[in-house]
Amino acid sequence: MPRTKVTFDTVREIGLALPDVEESSMYGSLALKVRGSLLTCMAINKSAEPGSLAVRIDFDQRSGLLAEAPDTYYVTDHYVNYPFVLVRLSRIKTDELRDLLGAAWRFVTTKTKRTASRPVRGKLATARRKT
Repeated sequence: MPRTKVTFDTVREIGLALPDVEESSMYGSLALKVRGSLLTCMAINKSAEPGSLAVRIDFDQRSGLLAEAPDTYYVTDHYVNYPFVLVRLSRIKTDELRDLLGAAWRFVTTKTKRTASRPVRGKLATARRKT
């Protein structure tokens, strides 16, 4: 059975079925947001491979995805400090995308602080180490 090609239209269809998700844009790129907060968008940073989707996700979940399926999920230096995973749309199956967007929706709509699991770099990290 031939596999259906996943495009942003597929992402849009799955995403808009989630509560409070709306179509938007981010820096001129197609995007989906939840009550104004970014859920996912086409990755436009030059470090991302063409045809990649940037999806907001918990750092621990991102680590799991990268370990499980590095042919599908990846991250570049630009995204490493942000709760995003890059997805090769040419590699992901529709069911996997549905699960990923559901996890991203839960992450974005959770009201708890997520900064505790976020890596700290730069001047703030240096200041923290000195104290």
